[in-house]
Amino acid sequence: MPFLRGLKQSGHLLAVNDSSMKKRITAHDLTFETLIDSGEISAKVEAIGRQISEDYQGERPLFLCVLNGSFIFAADLVRASACECEVAFIRLASYDGTESTGKVKTVLGLDVPVKGRHVIVVEDIIDSGETMRHFLSDLKKMEPASIKLAVLLLKPEALKYPMEVDYLCFEIEDKFVVGYGLDYDGLCRNLPDIYQLAES
Repeated sequence: MPFLRGLKQSGHLLAVNDSSMKKRITAHDLTFETLIDSGEISAKVEAIGRQISEDYQGERPLFLCVLNGSFIFAADLVRASACECEVAFIRLASYDGTESTGKVKTVLGLDVPVKGRHVIVVEDIIDSGETMRHFLSDLKKMEPASIKLAVLLLKPEALKYPMEVDYLCFEIEDKFVVGYGLDYDGLCRNLPDIYQLAES
């Protein structure tokens, strides 16, 4: 694991050798194990990119990327989509540590007009659905031509609100995950795989 070995000296992120096939890392005070490897992620993102290209032939969709967690997923997805497109960013916040606060804050607002545009919202993870429900409600008031949702990870067991996801990479269990853009108090965003909280 040369990549992980290189992280041993980086802050509180530490690679841990494990006799099983799953790689383990420790970030801050928690240990995580591999859930989805980078090869699986790449294959799924490429497939969704091709589907978006087919769905938006002749259109110029606006990819609206939700920061910070979706930045790697969004970059890969946009590059995998052959259609002519534009990209914008918004930042929402509802997490503190590993738990959702239940309150949604718009930290970085939308700075491009969306009225009459075909919008693809790109999100890293949906668990309760509360953050996205609030945001989509506000977005609809701006009168886009259409809204579709592209999501890296969905936790069906955690959903509290109905959520229609148009482009979904993976459904996962209701466990805390990091890697491929997702963090734990600032760490792990740069890991190429996705890790879940390890059983104690």
